[in-house]
Amino acid sequence: MTDDERPDQPAPEHRRPEGVTDETVEALGKLSAALDHVEDARGHLFAFHRLMGSAESTMEEAYDHLRDAGHDDLAGAIDRDLLGANPLPGMWSFQMVELFDDGFYARAKELHQRALDQLVEGQRHVFEAEMKELRRTRGRDGHEARPADVEGDPEYD
Repeated sequence: MTDDERPDQPAPEHRRPEGVTDETVEALGKLSAALDHVEDARGHLFAFHRLMGSAESTMEEAYDHLRDAGHDDLAGAIDRDLLGANPLPGMWSFQMVELFDDGFYARAKELHQRALDQLVEGQRHVFEAEMKELRRTRGRDGHEARPADVEGDPEYD
């Protein structure tokens, strides 16, 4: 029986390569967790981008309503000071997203992948797979090693 065919075992792509130490797996787990935080931050940046777009549209509606209600001074201030203005000096939110994506985010993703390639043959989530193995109960429903072990899974049946 090959490693792939052993029942109730993690998939080969989630197993620790031979010779990799506990310390290395733990370090990569921390690096992956850090990248998860970067991904969350990126999501918040995209949320900010979308919220600023919605704010601009709603501000435009407020401008129209104020103008229609005869409040030209306030409408003029919105038009002059807010509509089309940069939320940060020199930048709209799409530019913030681009700078983040092309800068810190790209470097973090590249370094994470480089570490995986150099230290665990490019395998992802080795730390998490080992944590799962420590915590799951073999043979118990809902504690299967991998999706292929779930009965009725159309992708694997």
